[in-house]
Amino acid sequence: MITDEILAKYDMTIGIECHVQLATKTKLFSGADNDARDKSPNSVVSPIDFALPGMLPVLNRGAVDLAIKAGKALNSSIAHVSRFDRKHYFYPDLPKGYQTTQMYQPIIGVGVVHVPMEDGSIVDVRIHHAHLEEDAGKLIHNGNYSLVDLNRAGTPLIEIVSEPDIHSSAAAKAYASELYRLMTYAGVTNGDLYHGNMRFDVNVSVALKGADKLGLRAEVKNLNSFRSVERAAEYEFRRQIEIVEGGNQVIQETRGWDEAKQKTSSQRSKEDAQDYRYMPDADIPPIVLTDSEIAEIQATVPRLPGQWRFILRQLGLEYLPIETLLDAENEFRGQINILKMIEDVVSDTKKAKFIANWTVNNFITLLRGEPTFKIGSIDYLALEVAIYELTDANKLSSTNAKILFRELAVMETLPDVEKYATDKGYIQVSDEGSIAVIVDEVLADPLSAKAVEDLKNGNDKVIGFLVGQVMKKSGGKANPALVQKLIRERI
Repeated sequence: MITDEILAKYDMTIGIECHVQLATKTKLFSGADNDARDKSPNSVVSPIDFALPGMLPVLNRGAVDLAIKAGKALNSSIAHVSRFDRKHYFYPDLPKGYQTTQMYQPIIGVGVVHVPMEDGSIVDVRIHHAHLEEDAGKLIHNGNYSLVDLNRAGTPLIEIVSEPDIHSSAAAKAYASELYRLMTYAGVTNGDLYHGNMRFDVNVSVALKGADKLGLRAEVKNLNSFRSVERAAEYEFRRQIEIVEGGNQVIQETRGWDEAKQKTSSQRSKEDAQDYRYMPDADIPPIVLTDSEIAEIQATVPRLPGQWRFILRQLGLEYLPIETLLDAENEFRGQINILKMIEDVVSDTKKAKFIANWTVNNFITLLRGEPTFKIGSIDYLALEVAIYELTDANKLSSTNAKILFRELAVMETLPDVEKYATDKGYIQVSDEGSIAVIVDEVLADPLSAKAVEDLKNGNDKVIGFLVGQVMKKSGGKANPALVQKLIRERI
């Protein structure tokens, strides 16, 4: 039994390798379609991907440009000269018998990812490097035999290799999430986790606190969700501690993650670099880049998550609403530009903060929570601004504002919002004279006598009953704040 006391004796150390499929139209070295989603097996493959004799690769320049953009997102240097190497291993989904990759001179150098945590802290994860390479195919296991689908063979990847700077499963999940945001915001990948556009290999080791040497690591391969990264890391931490506490040694190996069983299992012993017999690839010329070329490509990278966080924090937003907005921007990209709505009004801090919070609490909730809701052609920023102006002028209660938004959000043409709200009876009455008449009627009502007496005696809670009675008599149109003010003045 691994107790919390035993867990506290050990440090967890994690390094993550992330494979990012690049959003090019064609593959890394051939003209085959790079989008294999929903395609029949072995239908988007060229003779180059099959590695037929005499076939020569031609490097896809678009993949190079995307790698340069990824370097900016990773705060990394870009190599002026990078080269390809052959990584030899024999597997049914790798017809050539080697993978074309970058071992010795990768295109992306040292960098760092600043990972925000929910408690407000920042975990800095150093990037060792990131290299361009081609993906292998895919084995499909069926009972006692396996089939090979080479649609994925030749897909352009960058593999981002972190330093072992992560020391909790929560930080591992946060790092994977932040990598996803960086790569998708930079336009490097489509970010379809279900189809493996990003896959995480999590290397976990344990050592006694204060030890000057890391323990042997186990690598959990091909995780494609942030939750799996977290849970696999936590499982490995406990599994390895149990081995060490039992007087045994952790084996350096590759393990798989079983989502259904929530546990890892051994797949094979872990190879070292020398086992692959790397050698330079003689068929592909080096990639040579100038400073001006790198700068020109990186200038096209749009605003990244860290820059958006700075803007949103200036509005007074905290961690959860900020991360909700960042994730929703990704989730609904191509349908609506959520962050631009805030950016367009950011010069007015009060209005921008309202728009941001309204988007988090109402618009995103509507987008995610109601399957029948479809984004229409109306100007949603104009709708949110109109609601801000009506609520700020005390013409619209928070309850009626939500009702109004839901009604107008599904329309194809946005009407005059205030006129529509008036016609529907949503505008609240703030005329002091007319509300005072209703307040006096409620206070004079025998049903209110006890509440009035209690309020006079200092029981402030009963004012809610009196306000409710006024709201009922006004048909819900009275301004509640004004109602409460008038009641207190009279009592």
